[in-house]
Amino acid sequence: MTFWDRLRQGVLGGLQPRSAQFDSGSAATNSIELTKRHPAVSLSKQGADTGSLRVNLSWRMRTSDIGGRQKHSGSLLGRPFKFFQPETVQAHTQGVVNVDLDLGCLYELRDGTKGVVQPLGGFFGDMNGPPYVKLSGDDRFGAPSGETVFINLDHREQIKRLLVFVYIYDQTPAFDRTQAVVTLYPSNGPRIEIPLDERAPQARSCAVFTIENGKDGLTVRREVKFVYGFQAELDRLYGWGLQWGRGYKTKA
Repeated sequence: MTFWDRLRQGVLGGLQPRSAQFDSGSAATNSIELTKRHPAVSLSKQGADTGSLRVNLSWRMRTSDIGGRQKHSGSLLGRPFKFFQPETVQAHTQGVVNVDLDLGCLYELRDGTKGVVQPLGGFFGDMNGPPYVKLSGDDRFGAPSGETVFINLDHREQIKRLLVFVYIYDQTPAFDRTQAVVTLYPSNGPRIEIPLDERAPQARSCAVFTIENGKDGLTVRREVKFVYGFQAELDRLYGWGLQWGRGYKTKA
């Protein structure tokens, strides 16, 4: 029996090729991508409004910014397997150290308390007490783990709204030179992905998504609004009303 006979028999007998097992990207990747056409998803309706919600930021340099794939045959003679290396991996290993994106979260609690969780200024938050939002640390070099914020949804009744944002620290490339994505990992159901793939060469900050605690429970809504300023401009855009000053990081 030839390879093609075995393949045909497998399909007709009910065994599908691996590529045919999934008809949609969400089934194959167990993820939901929030877009302009489909900007919102309910955590409560999918039973994911309890436990720890993990929010991760990861990024790479765009390949075009670091020279792209080597196309000349001479460059492959010494390293023949480089041709098969994924393009994004090349970008990650060569250019990611030039980028410093930071993940932050503006919060408003039911009792009126407002504030921010972010690396700048060392406001890392608290998981078990107000604001029930905790930043894991400050990744300045684009490590595979990226930066992560944890939200304790067991205290969702104390949370009114959250705004998760990304900003670029001083003297680093702009958003249009990176491939950044923010991914939410709920306690139940598929992960939620929000790529920051719009061109905004001069933008310094981006409001990525909000979590609103309304009458229908917790809803995640895609924002992806780029601004040319920093946290104070995001504050004005969403009406937080905080007082902002100049902040600095300690040396790495």
